[in-house]
Amino acid sequence: MPAVVLASSDGGPKQFEGKITTYVVICGIIAATGGLMFGYDIGISGGVTAMDDFLEKFFPDVYVKKHRAKENNYCKYDNQGLQLFTSSLYLAALVSSFFASKSCTKFGRRLTMQAASVFFLIGVVLDAAARNLAMLIIGRILLGMGVGFANQAVPLFLSEIAPVRIRGALNILFQLDVTIGILIANIVNYFASNLHPWGWRLSLGLAGVPATILCLGSFLITETPTSLIEREQTTAGLAMLKKIRGTEKVELEFQEISRACEMARHVKHPFRTLMKKHSRPQLVIAVLMQVFQQFTGINAIMFYSPVLFQTIGFKNDASLLSAVITGTVNTLSTVVSIVLVDRVGRRMLLLEACVQMFLSQAIIGILLQVNLKSNNTLHQGVAVAVVVLVCLYVSSFAWSWGPLGWLVPSEIFPLETRTAGFAFAVSSNMLFTFLIAQAFLSMLCHMRAGIFFFFAAWIVVMGLFTVFLLPETKNVPIDEMVERVWKQHWYWKGYMDKEEGKEDKVDII
Repeated sequence: MPAVVLASSDGGPKQFEGKITTYVVICGIIAATGGLMFGYDIGISGGVTAMDDFLEKFFPDVYVKKHRAKENNYCKYDNQGLQLFTSSLYLAALVSSFFASKSCTKFGRRLTMQAASVFFLIGVVLDAAARNLAMLIIGRILLGMGVGFANQAVPLFLSEIAPVRIRGALNILFQLDVTIGILIANIVNYFASNLHPWGWRLSLGLAGVPATILCLGSFLITETPTSLIEREQTTAGLAMLKKIRGTEKVELEFQEISRACEMARHVKHPFRTLMKKHSRPQLVIAVLMQVFQQFTGINAIMFYSPVLFQTIGFKNDASLLSAVITGTVNTLSTVVSIVLVDRVGRRMLLLEACVQMFLSQAIIGILLQVNLKSNNTLHQGVAVAVVVLVCLYVSSFAWSWGPLGWLVPSEIFPLETRTAGFAFAVSSNMLFTFLIAQAFLSMLCHMRAGIFFFFAAWIVVMGLFTVFLLPETKNVPIDEMVERVWKQHWYWKGYMDKEEGKEDKVDII
């Protein structure tokens, strides 16, 4: 029987018995389908907004600009309404993530995932059947509520059911499904773009497939032992812990979870507790990971990759095919993260990616600055070079800031602030996703090639943040992060002082 050897909070050794059970793997695969919903929507939006039939029906001004002779290459898609179609989903996800936090705590992770799939399915129906812009945007808002609930519940679920030695790999199943969803969406867009005039309806309607899988699959999976014990279903929690660990010898882990749950019950206001000094390291890192993930520029490229490739001179089919190529690279590179994250650690992957992303973005910016003016098209060789550089950029993101942006926040909070803290992470992600999605086409119009230098500069900041402020969490049990991570860090240990206990007592009262 494999065992995980841990250090306890008082310095003594512990052994948590358990093995990687088939049931845990199945639960992880089903739950991660929430990422498939999210990824499909990211990928489908850019392709649909490049389809003439869709533009002609909902955004006729953009359709005219797109086909007007000598239109500025960088500005043909600059339209706030078109950007709102993409970004409204993320604004809705931002708000709904706080309701999802309450749902995760009161009703559990599994029921929250079921609610996510229902919201998403209703939104899919409205969008695929849309007759006017209002119907389209309302559908997007409901999709956003589904994304907010899923992105809150799924990473927490995966972190809590995973044995500690594969927590990183199992959690990254969520991001792997995000990348698979983007790839599938790009393939669907490639073929649907030639189905006139209803191809865009097919693209939007097929988003219901992953939502249906999550909805039906959620009836087959377990609730996490942590959630059951937290909601005082102790017997069920113990039985479920034995089932997912594949052994009867779970007393030590059960005691650790029970202790954390008991502390969590005394905290009546987790969001208020989250504002206390001793919670600041986790909160700051969780929020900054989301901010930085978006300021890599990845969603600007993944949302609008067909639009971007049309901007540099590819025709419609060629631009969609290029998006399929980048989607394939994205998916394959995420597998690299699954293999390496629990071996080399989080920091190593993040730092390597900063170097690779910076070089890719900077060179793309230089090539476009020199070669792409307002009314010309790129030489074929330069255009191909840009696609290659985008692939290098996407690959480095896919094994680093993509999956780890969700993994790290899901594992660093103590149980008493876990759902509240992760809600801040999800809402921060959605806020900055909204801002980037709403602003990118306008930024592309006004900054032109300079937009790539803008994102490259942020990547330098991210690298410095990782070097100085991000601790390594590899192989550290979730409920021992304070002792083994925060109290050992050169800077953050200053927040773990003697006032910590006093602050907790205030909250308990």
